[in-house]
Amino acid sequence: MKKRVAILGVTGSIGRSTLEVIRTERDRFEPILFSSHTSSDELLTLGREFPDALLILSGQNQGIEHGLKYGHQDLLKAIRNSGADIVVNGITGAAGLVPSLVSLESGADLALANKETIVMAAPLVFDAAAKGGGRVIPIDSEHSAIFNLINAHGIDRVEEILLTASGGPFRKHSAEALMNISPEEALVHPTWEMGPKITIDSATLANKGLEVIEAVGLFNIPVDQIRVVVHPQSIIHSMIRLTDGAVYAQLSKPDIRLPIHEALNFPECVPCAFGRLGFDDLTLEFEKPDNKRFPMLPLAYEAVRSGGITPAVYNAANEIAVAAFLAKGAAFLDIPRIVENVLSMAWPCPCLDLPSILEADAKARQSAQTFITEKCACAS
Repeated sequence: MKKRVAILGVTGSIGRSTLEVIRTERDRFEPILFSSHTSSDELLTLGREFPDALLILSGQNQGIEHGLKYGHQDLLKAIRNSGADIVVNGITGAAGLVPSLVSLESGADLALANKETIVMAAPLVFDAAAKGGGRVIPIDSEHSAIFNLINAHGIDRVEEILLTASGGPFRKHSAEALMNISPEEALVHPTWEMGPKITIDSATLANKGLEVIEAVGLFNIPVDQIRVVVHPQSIIHSMIRLTDGAVYAQLSKPDIRLPIHEALNFPECVPCAFGRLGFDDLTLEFEKPDNKRFPMLPLAYEAVRSGGITPAVYNAANEIAVAAFLAKGAAFLDIPRIVENVLSMAWPCPCLDLPSILEADAKARQSAQTFITEKCACAS
């Protein structure tokens, strides 16, 4: 029987890659739901290719037109009623949180590319999974690697997670050179093709900071047992060190279609052509991350150690800072300044529930925007 698949953010990089996997494995998967935030034309084109899939344009609130449904609430209702076996969440940013929770509560497995879901609300996510009976299967290449390595060796034998990072396009830049980085320069990643927000996060190492927080939530491991290793080739997608000292790694070409394929087929191991690695002339390099030039990484460790609502605050402030940088309202080095300023505020959290998380998210965004307006030289 085919797995029934819903793809949230189908017109983004994760969604398009998921479709490539499905097109090569049509005998295994049945697409039943596609959502996009604003790309109506592309969504309608996909509807002609997959006529049985429900189409939802989540970023607009209008009536039914051309076979589309509109709005956030229609999206949540559709997820609940879809009967999906697995939901691929490729939505960017904090907007992906509630759809993740609804997917799990409905009983579907969640193939998760939206790292903000775990960063903001890991306990709620796993409560929803327990309630619905679904599983959380990461499709970020790093967490997919760790997930599969832990499944192979057992979490009780893991001493340390070694989270690999490409280092981004500016790992060799001096602190002075980073002062004049433009959005156009930052949007060119050396090894991956991704959306603009995650590409900027890779350049600042915020993406790796978010992945550290996510690893804590996904694998229930203390943050001090997670170490970041810069590996520019992006061939080793992450490693685990066992209690006997042995290190095990997952290697493949940098191709997001492989972890998507693995998540869609989990727990089966199905033949796949994506990401296959040859070893002729293969060179692997490693170095420490530079926390002084790229402070978004140590700020993430600080956020997860503070606990409570603080990781959600880190994420919200970063989203606003990145948006300002892309709009040329803040400089590249303003991004960590903005996040550090917002983190320095008091963030009490008597109860880590969804309303509290969303309230803190909104306040952190407002605080970040205020700092940009008042302190950033690029702001108009």
